[in-house]
Amino acid sequence: MYRYDEFDADFVKQRVAQFGDQVERRIEGDLTEDQFKPLRLMNGLYLQLHAYMLRVAIPYGTFNSLQMRKMAHIARKYDRGYGHFTTRQNLQYNWPVLKDVPEILKELAEVEMHAIQTSGNCIRNTTSDQYAGAAADEIEDPRVYCEIIRQWSSLHPEFTFLPRKFKVAVTGATTDRAAIRVHDIGLAIVKNDEGEVGFEVHVGGGQGRTPMIGKVVREFLPKEHLLSYLEAILRVYNQIGRRDNKYKARIKILVHETGIDEVRRLVEAEWERIKDTALKLPLEEVDRINEYFTPPSFETLDVTSRGFEVKRFEDRDFATWVRANVVGHKQAGYAIANISLKPEGEAPGDITDDQMEVVADLAEKYSFDEIRATHEQNLVLPHVKQEDLYEVFTGLKAAGLATANLGLISDMIVCPGLDYCALANARSIPVAQAISKRFSDIERQHDIGELKLKISGCINACGHHHVGHIGILGVDRKGEEYYQITLGGNANENAAIGKIIGPSFSYDKIVDAVESVVNIYLELRNGAEESFLEAYNRVGMAPFKEKLYA
Repeated sequence: MYRYDEFDADFVKQRVAQFGDQVERRIEGDLTEDQFKPLRLMNGLYLQLHAYMLRVAIPYGTFNSLQMRKMAHIARKYDRGYGHFTTRQNLQYNWPVLKDVPEILKELAEVEMHAIQTSGNCIRNTTSDQYAGAAADEIEDPRVYCEIIRQWSSLHPEFTFLPRKFKVAVTGATTDRAAIRVHDIGLAIVKNDEGEVGFEVHVGGGQGRTPMIGKVVREFLPKEHLLSYLEAILRVYNQIGRRDNKYKARIKILVHETGIDEVRRLVEAEWERIKDTALKLPLEEVDRINEYFTPPSFETLDVTSRGFEVKRFEDRDFATWVRANVVGHKQAGYAIANISLKPEGEAPGDITDDQMEVVADLAEKYSFDEIRATHEQNLVLPHVKQEDLYEVFTGLKAAGLATANLGLISDMIVCPGLDYCALANARSIPVAQAISKRFSDIERQHDIGELKLKISGCINACGHHHVGHIGILGVDRKGEEYYQITLGGNANENAAIGKIIGPSFSYDKIVDAVESVVNIYLELRNGAEESFLEAYNRVGMAPFKEKLYA
């Protein structure tokens, strides 16, 4: 896990002091809200519908028990006793008081955390595969390159005020768990025909009002040219990206309007000019940073623990949790334990201060003190011995964190919606809660199988509804909340944008409509092994539309 160096610690300390002065001047009235807005956004502070919201950076979703306990303490002391994990692997506090924010940032700095570049028109937190360093299908640990990107992009003078916010994701595995194809830049670690490891570079993905799948701008980029190539892309975007219309200011619009071939030509020309400058990445620096991500001291264990198998046989709830939430590890005798933050009837992604303490204790005792936040608003203990899984499960169950629904219909990505966000047209959280209750039978969920449902309260698509197997978009119709359904979206290596099935449904009808879609799938699938997405791709939209609107 990366630790701050002297530069990190110094500039975060300076920023905290600067922002404390800015907050004081705002409270005293020496700064207007218009003057204060760009200053607070540079420090991760938003003004939402009812209160301020502070977004805390968790680089590439990796953190430890000390940091989790600090976040629990802040939730308890300065907020309302909970935090909310986001789709950029960050944590949000929804109710901080303005005067307390400098103190919150000071406390975060004590555990090497901050809120810099979690908002504004800059390069945001680089996200990654939540199973990095543990996944069996991994080529290399992508967090090494996420950290290099973090250091390069933090306070980069040329890219502090881009046309719009800019998002980067990196995956190091054959399965894309980081949704790189719906990012401004997506990087996949690959091997070329000679066996060399480098990057496949995607550009121009994104969601929002104009959803697009990123296009490959370079099939293979050698490691040492990572930063120079990223710099070339950002320079082209910064120079010719739209600034006259914020809805057309994302790089996806530039790629769409200019064409990937011309964008590639411009990027390659800029890259040729700078690739052998100081931006060329020394491989010894890669090796140095790689040392921070050295795998833990795993023990030599049997492939399967007898004690684990016995407990799975004796405890049905444990067996169900293992089936849904436990993933194979690259090291024999270990497992990846997922923690669902989607219990029945609760707001997806929320976690209480007491639950944070429990996760911190379990990580420290059973997972080499590592925790991961996922872009699907859950948590992961990445390195757990099989023989310890039952103890982990027991601890999670006592804390209300053992919901066995990972990848199932109740494991939803959901934006804050109209309950919090001033941009939203409709509520998202109550819809998610109602769907969760409707499908509360866990055996029914397992029978339905993998089904990724995602909900956004407005066209900005913070709930990633465009890439949900079932997507729900809240819309305003003459002051009333309605919900549009899309089908067939996908965020993995087979990324696709969902298609609108038909007219929207009112608030009191949307849950019934979702259940109807699921029932139609169960009727037409070719056996229990055919997933929702597989069935949809086989039969298309027509049978769903015909029966749903009959």
